[in-house]
Amino acid sequence: MHNLTDTKYLNCFEVGVITLTLLLTFLLSGCGGSSSTDADAENSTTAAIAKAIDTTTQAALGEKIYFDTNLSNPPGQSCASCHLSTAGFADPDSDQPTSEGAIAGRFGNRNSPTASYANQTPEFSFVVDGPGGGHYVGGQFLDGRASTLELQALAPFLNILEMNMASEAAVIDQIKLSEYAAEFETVFGAAALDDSGTAYQQVSQAIAAFERTAVFSPFNSKFDAVQNGTDVFTVAEQNGRNLFNGKGNCARCHGTGNGNPEVFSNFEYSNIGTPANAANPFLTLDSSLNTDGAAFVDLGLGSALNEAAQNGKFRTPTLRNVNKTAPYMHNGVFNTLTEVVNFYNRRDIDGITPEVNQNVDNGGNIGSLNLTDGEVQDLVAFMQALSDN
Repeated sequence: MHNLTDTKYLNCFEVGVITLTLLLTFLLSGCGGSSSTDADAENSTTAAIAKAIDTTTQAALGEKIYFDTNLSNPPGQSCASCHLSTAGFADPDSDQPTSEGAIAGRFGNRNSPTASYANQTPEFSFVVDGPGGGHYVGGQFLDGRASTLELQALAPFLNILEMNMASEAAVIDQIKLSEYAAEFETVFGAAALDDSGTAYQQVSQAIAAFERTAVFSPFNSKFDAVQNGTDVFTVAEQNGRNLFNGKGNCARCHGTGNGNPEVFSNFEYSNIGTPANAANPFLTLDSSLNTDGAAFVDLGLGSALNEAAQNGKFRTPTLRNVNKTAPYMHNGVFNTLTEVVNFYNRRDIDGITPEVNQNVDNGGNIGSLNLTDGEVQDLVAFMQALSDN
């Protein structure tokens, strides 16, 4: 577990605010006289320091909640169970296409998305492209149904296929018994745990604060080292990068120009024609948990919004740490990056049937990229260089 009292786990904003405000406070205190302007500036810097410290204490609390295995029913599952750092903040159990919940034998219908760099994802919104046109972008979960990290953090505790807690009050009752209960009230105020509804919202604030730290977005992969001039790509990695931005058309959705540093996602939604996964254990659950049985079809964003024009669309994930987050796609249908690239390369050539045969993205030569086997492996080599140390 990381120690958030170490400044290397503060985000850049927090470190910058603390450094700048301390400097300004020193300069102001050294002036011979004071004015209303000086006083206003000093009050502002004091408030900025307090805000940065508040965010850091919330993050430290959030870390404890994130790893608490007593917040599931039965006990044994935490946020980290499906979003572990060594697995790129995805599910460490790569043998199953979707994640098993707190109750043995119960599985969710989707592959757990990585929480890595989720703090870089914008809030869910609709972007107008022109008269009568537009597209959705951002949000948490693969279908964007939670606009923010805070809203996302609320859902798994009460999901019967995940942590299976009976109510918000049940979650807070467990926190009252935890070793960090006093810390919770230090962060959010005396008697903060008395009102379970308010406390549950504060749980989400703390988890989101933790997820916004550099623990989840260190930007320290080999790609970053190359960008910083402290390392160089191998021949295969460099060729893969060229293919990524060129013949492979990967940059069309995972562009290497969307930010500095790069997150490798445009955060938009598309149906790339992913096939159904007959091995998805969700399909075999009791009808009380999966009313459609083996006929279940995941409509993605279309289901979240109840819009047929969005059926089959899922948010483009980051490719950072992608080498650690197998299996791949929303239903875990592919086990390796080679399989993923081959799908993009040969989807239409091999006649692969999409799970949702509506709104399928055929742009950028998806499905018939004409990559050689060597080029496929070079692309994989480049993506492996996107994993953090």
